Amino acid sequence: MKQVTQTLRTGTIDINNVPIPSLSDKFVLVCNSASVISAGTEKTKIDMGKKNLLQKAKARPDLVKQVLNKIKTEGLKKTLQTVNSRLDSPSPLGYSCAGTVVAAGGLVEGIQPGDRVACGGADYANHAEFVAVPRNLVVKIPENVSDEEAAFTTVGSIALQGVRLAEPMLGETFLVVGLGLLGQIAVQLLKANGCNVIGTDLDPSLVSRAESYGAIGVPPGADAVGICNALTGGHGVDGVLVCAGSSSNTIIEMCGAVTREKGRVVVVGAVRMDIPREDYFKKEISVVISRSYGPGRYDPFYEENGNDYPYAYVRFTEQRNMETFLSLVSQGKLDIKSLITHRFSVDEAVKAYQLIEGNKTEPYLGILLKYNPQQYRADDSSRIKVTPTQVAREKVKLSFYGAGNYATASLLPPMQVSNKVTFTGLVTASGRSAQGVAKQFGFEFCASNFAELLQSDTDAIVVTTRHDTHGVAVRDALNAGKHVYVEKPLAMSVAELAEIHQAYAGCGKAQVMVGFNRRFAPATRQVIEHFSSVKSPLIVNIRINAGFIPANHWIQDPQVGGGRMIGEGCHFIDLASALVSSNVKTVYAVGSSKAEKSALLNDNLCLALTFENGSVANITYTADGSKAMAKEYIEVFGGGRSAQIQDFKEVLLYSGDSNVARNKLGVQDKGQKHMIAAWLAGLQSGKACVDYECLMATSLATVMAVESMGVGMPLSVDRAVLAAE
Repeated sequence: MKQVTQTLRTGTIDINNVPIPSLSDKFVLVCNSASVISAGTEKTKIDMGKKNLLQKAKARPDLVKQVLNKIKTEGLKKTLQTVNSRLDSPSPLGYSCAGTVVAAGGLVEGIQPGDRVACGGADYANHAEFVAVPRNLVVKIPENVSDEEAAFTTVGSIALQGVRLAEPMLGETFLVVGLGLLGQIAVQLLKANGCNVIGTDLDPSLVSRAESYGAIGVPPGADAVGICNALTGGHGVDGVLVCAGSSSNTIIEMCGAVTREKGRVVVVGAVRMDIPREDYFKKEISVVISRSYGPGRYDPFYEENGNDYPYAYVRFTEQRNMETFLSLVSQGKLDIKSLITHRFSVDEAVKAYQLIEGNKTEPYLGILLKYNPQQYRADDSSRIKVTPTQVAREKVKLSFYGAGNYATASLLPPMQVSNKVTFTGLVTASGRSAQGVAKQFGFEFCASNFAELLQSDTDAIVVTTRHDTHGVAVRDALNAGKHVYVEKPLAMSVAELAEIHQAYAGCGKAQVMVGFNRRFAPATRQVIEHFSSVKSPLIVNIRINAGFIPANHWIQDPQVGGGRMIGEGCHFIDLASALVSSNVKTVYAVGSSKAEKSALLNDNLCLALTFENGSVANITYTADGSKAMAKEYIEVFGGGRSAQIQDFKEVLLYSGDSNVARNKLGVQDKGQKHMIAAWLAGLQSGKACVDYECLMATSLATVMAVESMGVGMPLSVDRAVLAAE
């Protein structure tokens, strides 16, 4: 399918042929009819892309700070790989569209194929022939509303949410500052609400258009304060809706001057907000920043998981705002057709964006991209050939399932430069990032269906998707006779591990590898060598100052991420296993008593591990520590020797009474590059770099650690449970 994207490094607009996005249980797949180019939001993104790297850095000092911190911890080379990968990846554009449903997920209610719908969401409702959108960001279109009008639903809901926050009452007077697309809709919404409306903009044609909807126009250069006072008997307007975008503070200063005592200022657009105390304090003016198109925005539990807010307590969510907007259009309260100034086919998208780039060359307001009706069959192959790569038989043929930041920054670059692999297929769920990554790293094809990889001529599949997909993907890959590398965790439950265990037993010589990179770190290898002559059991202490992750992050979702013990704790169980050269025997986990944390999601915990060779390990994992403290600290004791690893930057090796060897590694090295080299060598030699039984013991211990927290007692890591499931 065709999709409009922007390359962040250059700002170039492209029309890419990408896979149709895959459908999940709580999403609907929509064949687009029309989508709206947001001249404000998208122009900002386009203009940012056109800047050179120095200008980008000046515009986003927050991102520069993140990059500098990453350089300190991970080194310049790896940081540059991450930055370059993001800059060269195509970024989808658009967030407001309309079309016809061609498929609905199994948990979607009230929507079925054939329904005309309006869609929202910057990550979903893009400029593309097909879009996969969460149920809560989709609303049905009334029969008397066209797809073109409905394509404005998301944009209209942004204006509607701003009006709601202003709490207008019949007879009140409002000033709308900025009469672009949002401003024109806001004028009509306020008029429909029985308010007197004053509108102002630097473009006189936009002022004239607002007047056609019943507003009193304030042309450029006119005395807005004087006009507002004259029309309100000297009291000032009841409220102001700021729908403009500006780096100047003039707008917010004017708002204070024109607003009455105890009036309201609602900021919808992106303007400078150095609020002058004098006017706002004396008049006790309320200032509110409107967050997009309503309650639920930026909440993954609402948007992605489909959990609605109670109607009685949240009357107007973002979805209900979308429904309200369409209802007003259906009733004739909003005139959307007159806002459409340009129509382009999706093939003319570059020309369409030229309208809003740089200085304004001709008047524009509502810009539509149009799409031809497309046939869709669920059994159609979504494979897209990228490069006719000649496969070298002496190289390992790899396919990737997932192309997130970790894959593109830490896995693909070292694999590419190793000269030991050729890339076959790339599958991503959304499809939007697949083609850009596929081109960048030379994959033969990209697709949105994992089955394409199982059927392809590939030796091994690398799984880097979200945690809830790992178990099934590994099982299916093994059943298809493919070697598998999976980013941690291997699976999220004993049942999933049992399915993998069964598939592994029947797959012949296929290898399983989990991305436990710390066992391959230079610091870890030095410590293991330091204790190589010690025959007695070892004692290991590992402290992880992991840092806070918000509750709405996907890793904290019990179904998707499984919590931090499942998602991250497995790393350190494996590290302990590598340091003592033995598999886990028992696990006892105790979590903090924070009332809001279940055992699964508790990210402040202590683990006690015993190993088959008599060694023991203690792991302390906390999210409540200071960022100023190093993240990871490891101690090992045994046979009259000791060792310390300090954040994988420095190693201290102790022996005898006073012998201390201090090895500084320069930059942090957690072993990704060495792990990849060892895994590829293992595939070529036929001997796995990490024993399967060790990987399974670690994975089983991880799942049982959560169970141990729940039951409050130690548990045996008995792999016989896998056969019993």
